[in-house]
Amino acid sequence: MRNRRAALAAIAGAASLALTLSACGQSSSGGSKEKADSSKGGTIGIAMPTKSSERWIADGKNVVKNLESKGYKTKLVYGEDDPDTQVSQIENLITQGVKGLIIAAIDNKSLNNVLQEAASAHIPVIAYDRLILGTKNVDYYASFDNEKVGVLQGTYIVQKLGLDKGKKGPFNIELFAGSNDDNNTKYFFNGAMSVLQPYIDKKELVVKSKQTALNQVTTLRWDGATAQKRMEDILTSTYSNAKVDAVLSPYDGISIGILAALKSDGYGTAKQKLPVITGQDAELASVKSIIAGQQTQTVYKDTRKLAEVAATMVDDVLNKKTPQVNDTKTYNNGSKVVPAYLLQPVSVDKTNYEDVLVKGGYYTDAELK
Repeated sequence: MRNRRAALAAIAGAASLALTLSACGQSSSGGSKEKADSSKGGTIGIAMPTKSSERWIADGKNVVKNLESKGYKTKLVYGEDDPDTQVSQIENLITQGVKGLIIAAIDNKSLNNVLQEAASAHIPVIAYDRLILGTKNVDYYASFDNEKVGVLQGTYIVQKLGLDKGKKGPFNIELFAGSNDDNNTKYFFNGAMSVLQPYIDKKELVVKSKQTALNQVTTLRWDGATAQKRMEDILTSTYSNAKVDAVLSPYDGISIGILAALKSDGYGTAKQKLPVITGQDAELASVKSIIAGQQTQTVYKDTRKLAEVAATMVDDVLNKKTPQVNDTKTYNNGSKVVPAYLLQPVSVDKTNYEDVLVKGGYYTDAELK
């Protein structure tokens, strides 16, 4: 664990990861023309969104580790948040003769044609954390309880402001959501709003920007710089004579951008405290920020377990077993209800990060200092 996180924290890491993957017989791009080598179980293709996020680097590495432990070889590719690149990479994996595909989609509506190619080649597909939409050619879905992620974020804001204990406010809140091409975005947002909306209706929470609809608050590609610019615009246009008390942020990278905008506007000083700011993924920079009293909360999702679930799913399918699932109703992708296995997320702040993240082996104390 220490070695994994140290490598991530050092992120001369994209380069070192590429070397590590090469040493393990992996490919970090879709350009290889080699045929997939056969092993005990064949080769599995893994398509991840980007190496610009610590989270996806860890996911890729963990999926590889789990598959190799089951006797498979792997080819790991990163699409760098370009949907066309990811489609091309998956086409290459199919051409190379992979036995199965595990895909975390960049654009969940762009894969229909390439997944038809996979189906024609009898290659099973596991959607990894992001549901792939509009195609019947998705066999299983491995993720977390995404609506609960939002519920945890919304509940944290309510509790931190004291609304659940009778404080009436009004408190000013601004809302951010994830990328509009990620199916998880609506689940995160709807979960949070199921908690926050009653307080908004009672005017105990006030969205001064009036930007409350999902299509007004999304953040393309979950980009922190995009979130920072939007927060700066909101502060300039709406908060010259008011203060922000809370910000619903769906992801740590977005939270870091929001924090940058707030600090530039004078927040984080003795005169103007930072608002409550949520997050997701327990990325190292954000956990350090929480410890330092800046970002307030994150939602931890143990992606080590998610990688294990996805690897087991593809192994079961290839061995003609029925994978374990715990949700057969929720995730309709427009063509079918995709059977899913959902893991449980955990809310983390300054009070419990030691118990959850350090004692749980996700980080060491040294990594958090």
